[in-house]
Amino acid sequence: MGRVAASCRKKCMEHQNATNMEKIVSLAKRRGFIFPGSEIYGGLSGTWDYGPLGVEMKNNIKKEFWRSMIYQRTDTVGLDAAILMNPKVWEASGHTAAFADPLVECKICHERFRADHQDEIEAHRELHKKKGEKPEFTEPRQFNLLVEAGLGSVEGEKMKVYLRGEITQGAHVNFKNVLDSSWRKIPFGIVQIGKAFRNEITPGNFLFRSREFEQMELQYYVKPDENESLRWFNYWKEERAKWYRELGISEDHLRFREHAPDERAHYARAAWDIEIDSPLGWKEVEGIHHRGDWDLSRHSKYSGVDISYYDEETKERYVPWVIETSGGIDRAFLFFIADAYREEPDKDGVRTFLKLHPRLAPYKAAVFPLLANKTELIDRARKIYETLRGSFMIVWDDIGNIGKRYRRQDEIGTPFCITIDYETLEDGTVTVRDRDSMKQERIKDSELAAYLLDKVSS
Repeated sequence: MGRVAASCRKKCMEHQNATNMEKIVSLAKRRGFIFPGSEIYGGLSGTWDYGPLGVEMKNNIKKEFWRSMIYQRTDTVGLDAAILMNPKVWEASGHTAAFADPLVECKICHERFRADHQDEIEAHRELHKKKGEKPEFTEPRQFNLLVEAGLGSVEGEKMKVYLRGEITQGAHVNFKNVLDSSWRKIPFGIVQIGKAFRNEITPGNFLFRSREFEQMELQYYVKPDENESLRWFNYWKEERAKWYRELGISEDHLRFREHAPDERAHYARAAWDIEIDSPLGWKEVEGIHHRGDWDLSRHSKYSGVDISYYDEETKERYVPWVIETSGGIDRAFLFFIADAYREEPDKDGVRTFLKLHPRLAPYKAAVFPLLANKTELIDRARKIYETLRGSFMIVWDDIGNIGKRYRRQDEIGTPFCITIDYETLEDGTVTVRDRDSMKQERIKDSELAAYLLDKVSS
């Protein structure tokens, strides 16, 4: 009976997760967060378009990443490397060679292995077996994750290049340029946000696995010392997890998972994932990797350029080791919305709302005139709206009754709703309603900017 009950609970949980995912996808499209790519032409698998609300929230995620990784630190600099790079970059990084052989792919976790490496395949099968999973693999196929492009205007004479498969290499090939132009000393980091492209054969799970995606990364260069590098590795592991928690991910929905030896890249000295529990189950949102000197050594070898570092204090020259934090902005977007999704019973049925952190919410507040047909209320509300929108992303809403406006704003995650009523005309106070608690308080309209700044900044 115990096994039957456990099996039933598992199936119910899977059904509930699938239902919640369907609701999140539906809300995302209905409210203008995410649209299927090229939808009117039947779509293009693995591509998504960010709508009016989606692009605001995505930009907020990027702003928060940049603020924490650049503005709040003195040991990092920013970079925006080109999407198109010399093809030799991908030869040096190992991307072209790694995908030249026939590969098989695990249908559960999408890990790929060379078809002739049966020992690795069996070890991977055993790994899933310990988790109670029975993995199947695709038939051997010629894989090339890099998306090819032709550079040049004359057909037949175009140079084959690639849309970058990751933004990582842009930092490494510019390591010397950054050193020469900014006089940085080890340890220091290069931070990037940018698009990457991959020929995923099994895109799916909404934004989780797509062919065009955006990454947020840090390449942190340290002395080639075991203790020193592991100290920084553990520091960045905790620092990046803290970032997700501070922006609203529940503590019990976040965990670390260490890569098994057969999962790690051959050059990786350590590798951990930050995983988030969602309707998709526990999934990776960001990886923390100890890459050793693989990247700089390879680029130095293939380019013929010395990319070593001379330490003025110790009078020694060495190739730095790299600690990498690599996260997906689209995945973060998905997990922030999924973790924020709420359904609560109320007097009108079920209230759906997104409990987004105010810094991530597309709109920080909505401004309502109590009645949409009273000129005096509209004029006063418009004045307040115009005053606030110079400092915050504010939305005007006068469609339907107040109850419907509240529900609409709740569903898109707007933290505060400001209502201008007849009392406002008398004493200059407005009603501010909190999204999460639904509590209302009267505040002087002259104090609204300071009130919102305090709430949004906390």
